[in-house]
Order: sequence, then C-alpha cells, then structure tokens
Amino acid sequence: MTEKIIVDACDDTCNGTAVDIAQIREKLIHETAATDLADLFKALGDPTRVRIIHTLLQTELCVHDICEVLEMGQSAISHQLRSLRNMRIVKRRKVGKTVYYSLDDEHVEQIFVQTLQHLKHD
Repeated sequence: MTEKIIVDACDDTCNGTAVDIAQIREKLIHETAATDLADLFKALGDPTRVRIIHTLLQTELCVHDICEVLEMGQSAISHQLRSLRNMRIVKRRKVGKTVYYSLDDEHVEQIFVQTLQHLKHD
C-alpha cells in the first residue's frame, strides 16, 4: 500500500511578508504567455536547434549551407528548421527554388546572445 504524502505549500514558520499579494497576482503572467515563454525556452533545449540559431546569428543561409556548416543531413536540419519556424524563431525567404533562413527578428538574437553572455559570466 502506497502512502500519499501531502506537503503544505507554505512554510509554517513564515507569517508572510509586507507585500500586497493581490497586487502581485494582478501582475502575474497569464497562462498563455507563460506557456509560450516556456515553449521558447524548450526550443533552446535542443543542441541542434541551438547550433542552427547560432549559425543564423552570423548570416542568412539556405538549408544546404546550414547542413554544410553543421555537418548534418538535410532531413535533420529541415526538421529542426520547421520546429523553429513554428515557434517563430526563424523565418524563411524563397528565391526561385532556394529557401533562405534567418532569425525571425532582433528579439530572438537578443535572447540568444544574452543567454550566451549569462553562461559565460563568471
């Protein structure tokens, strides 16, 4: 028989702080925005996607060039690019039969660069 343990969310020794809980709740991020933000960070949870984003920080590239830079197959790169497009992290531009990929906007670049700087900070 498995015993179910219920843990109280609040510490019994804490009597709260001098903050307006209702005011904080009013400013709390909406569930949809929280999910979207979590999805963005999930995109950065895959090393191949991170390498693609880092490559596209440098310049706009076609799928073939991304494959060459990362030394990976076209199928794997295309799959990850599709995911990144769905998350609005990269965008594409078609010229004839060639599709070029770049970062969707400067916000993506800023998030990526700031995260890298955070990791390098001692």
